[in-house]
Amino acid sequence: MTDPSPRRGGPPRRRPRPPARPRKDPVRLVAFQALRAVDERDAYANLVLPPLLRRARGGDGFDARDAALATELVYGTLRRQGTYDAVIAACVDRPLREVDPPVLDVLALGAHQLLGTRIPPHAAVSATVELARYVLSDGRARFVNAVLRRVAAHDWDAWLARVAPPFEEDPVEHLSLVHAHPRWVVTALWDALGGPGRGREEIEALLAADNERPEVTLVARPGRATVAELLAEDAVAGRWSPYAARLADGGEPGRLTAVREGRAGVQDEGSQLVALALARAGLQGEDRTWLDGCAGPGGKAALLGALAAERGAALVAAEKQPHRARLVARALSGNPGPYQVVTADGTRPAWRPGSFDRVLVDVPCTGLGALRRRPEARWRRRPEDLAGFAPLQRALLAGALRAARPGGVVGYATCSPHPAETRVVVEDVLRGPEGAGAAWLDARPLLPGLPGLGDGPDVQLWPHRHGTDAMYLALLRKGG
Repeated sequence: MTDPSPRRGGPPRRRPRPPARPRKDPVRLVAFQALRAVDERDAYANLVLPPLLRRARGGDGFDARDAALATELVYGTLRRQGTYDAVIAACVDRPLREVDPPVLDVLALGAHQLLGTRIPPHAAVSATVELARYVLSDGRARFVNAVLRRVAAHDWDAWLARVAPPFEEDPVEHLSLVHAHPRWVVTALWDALGGPGRGREEIEALLAADNERPEVTLVARPGRATVAELLAEDAVAGRWSPYAARLADGGEPGRLTAVREGRAGVQDEGSQLVALALARAGLQGEDRTWLDGCAGPGGKAALLGALAAERGAALVAAEKQPHRARLVARALSGNPGPYQVVTADGTRPAWRPGSFDRVLVDVPCTGLGALRRRPEARWRRRPEDLAGFAPLQRALLAGALRAARPGGVVGYATCSPHPAETRVVVEDVLRGPEGAGAAWLDARPLLPGLPGLGDGPDVQLWPHRHGTDAMYLALLRKGG
């Protein structure tokens, strides 16, 4: 069709073609939706991504390879978010706080494809720009295109040389940007390892391990499943726990029969070792009743329940939140021995003092020991969170000591290596009235074969040393 009023003296003017509708890219759309949920709702990627992948598999020809790519895009973008922000900031002409969050998510997704994957640069830019057109607008897509072309001008190493100071000039900032951890987390982890005086090799190994995708680790629950059964379905043996197996291919745990039937479950080997150490500790007197005082979501409770059943003991699994108590009940369903799941607060218990022979409290914490599994946590947590958890951690340990009978054993565990959440908590409680007469037990002999457990008597596990989450465990014998 021609313009009904052509320019005077010239040929008829054609109407401009409307821009083509943006194409839907299911893989990058899923990744973007997951990133937005993490940013907008403080959601965890490991909770929001699976349902998004399940819905995507229902159409658009979405297959296992697409799911793997979407997973890598989400987790890789979240792991390196701080460093990608520094790169993007060098490519825009305004402070990042003035860029809309959805645009930043698209830019970070594009930056990860360019700097953290083998996707060809032209494909990474064009696919991300098309995503911006689909989820944002044509105008914002042009901005994304301009920024990503600047990002694509250098590779990962060249960008690090531009945005990170030399180690000798500012070691913490260097490590923070090279390994994508906030400064305060780098400092906290380095201190937990013994401080800068120990050199840079081990802190770099730890930070690098935090950025590796962890293997899926399974637990064969005693009396219900065996490791041999898991190995027969292509799992490989665990490193330290006699009940552990690993999916080296990172596949779906539900493909194993025992996992589908609830006789085995997903549980980090560090978490298994904490339960095993408590169960192996020598006990004075009877051994009939055990307590898991912070049982949700149920992984340790299921293993403790099975270990207790082997000795004819019963487990009480307590969880404050009702929805998490239901998860505990599901994990314990089918346990070979007696157990009870109660909705109860370990700081205001529903049981008499001195009721239990063994007590475990795996207390809420910052989660700095599980950054491999929850990469967004490193950017979400703040130093002040330590003070926020401290009263609850002390109250739960004090409550555990009250719950144990004289001569009983109490285990204090947390998924953090930060001293303020580990040994400092135990020492503070031992100085208080609940700690009167209680004594440290050396946990190291209860975990034979594990290297690098330190001077004791408590135990700190590490991703780079043991391939586990950075679980902490202190064992105490109650006096009296």
